[in-house]
Amino acid sequence: MNANDEIIPVKKITVHAYTIATDFPESDGTLEWDSTTMIAVHISAGDATGFGYSYAPAAAATFIKSTFSELLIGMDALAISAAWNAMYSKIRNSGQCGIGAMAASAVDNALWDLKARLLGIPLVTLLGQVREAFPIYGSGGFTSYSDQQLQDQFHNWAAQKIPRVKMKIGRDPQRDLQRVAAAREAIGLDVELFVDANSAYDRKQALYYTQRFAGDFDVRWMEQPLDPEDVEGMAWLRAVGPGHLDIADGEYGYDLSYFRRRLEAGAVDVMQADATRCFGISGFMAVAKLCEGFRIPLSSHCAPSLHLHAACAASPLVHGEYFHDHIRIERMLLDGVPEIRNGMLYPDLSRPGMGLELKRQDAEPFAIGI
Repeated sequence: MNANDEIIPVKKITVHAYTIATDFPESDGTLEWDSTTMIAVHISAGDATGFGYSYAPAAAATFIKSTFSELLIGMDALAISAAWNAMYSKIRNSGQCGIGAMAASAVDNALWDLKARLLGIPLVTLLGQVREAFPIYGSGGFTSYSDQQLQDQFHNWAAQKIPRVKMKIGRDPQRDLQRVAAAREAIGLDVELFVDANSAYDRKQALYYTQRFAGDFDVRWMEQPLDPEDVEGMAWLRAVGPGHLDIADGEYGYDLSYFRRRLEAGAVDVMQADATRCFGISGFMAVAKLCEGFRIPLSSHCAPSLHLHAACAASPLVHGEYFHDHIRIERMLLDGVPEIRNGMLYPDLSRPGMGLELKRQDAEPFAIGI
């Protein structure tokens, strides 16, 4: 790359969708599923091709082809903010949340990977590295699991020195205390225990169970106990609940106003953000800056390999989700997926960009038409 070059125009954008069945039927407090879809985007400019992805319905891939592909051709591959603004403006009438945001996220992620590859540096270097490694928590413990499955999964993560694990609750509240007890038995007292209700509780249930979980089992994290739109209820629960249990929310945030509203209301102890939903790495880093302003920690949601470099560049980040479904898919379909070392993930500084490559032959059996 020549520093005197005016721009490096985007030449080509391709998108594919891959649907992978779960290894066991899964459920949380409010939803059941048996597959997950990865939206894979490649963007070419100069002598490099960037790769990014999102987890979203297949409709997001169609949205990219019909809405963003022609829009970005010819734009400067190094001017990510300009591309981001163009995408955001383009979807004004179709909606800047939901499918549009998840589609834009996959494209934005590919643009960041492309820019770092054009510069010949790891993405974390481009973003500005602030930590050597990405602290994680093991996440699974689905409500469809038997107690034995739950214990086996958590015991395995603890054996890998992951210092915190998270389970799903809320589908059958009467069993929640028994399941949380089984989880604590599996991991002992040295591993932190998190729970995620996925909006299954009402306010009184949420208060009762946060008190029981914290008091009886030393649970340290309650994620999305209430409907995500009940911001006032979240702020109330945070104020009256156990002091050593963090209230977390944010996984369904798409634009900055969603996150700002929760921060201004004092609704969370830890904010979550997901670069497959919040307009990509650009949006994720913007949420990080917002959290800094409110002095609230940040935790990444799902997609651990995708978040690795951004997580190591986001100052307020405390940890991220090592989600069972996504790390399984990433190992199946991607080359360069990081291995756990001392309970953390480390970016490979010898590889440009995110250091990830789609294994096309391995992915092809899971391809769906778009």
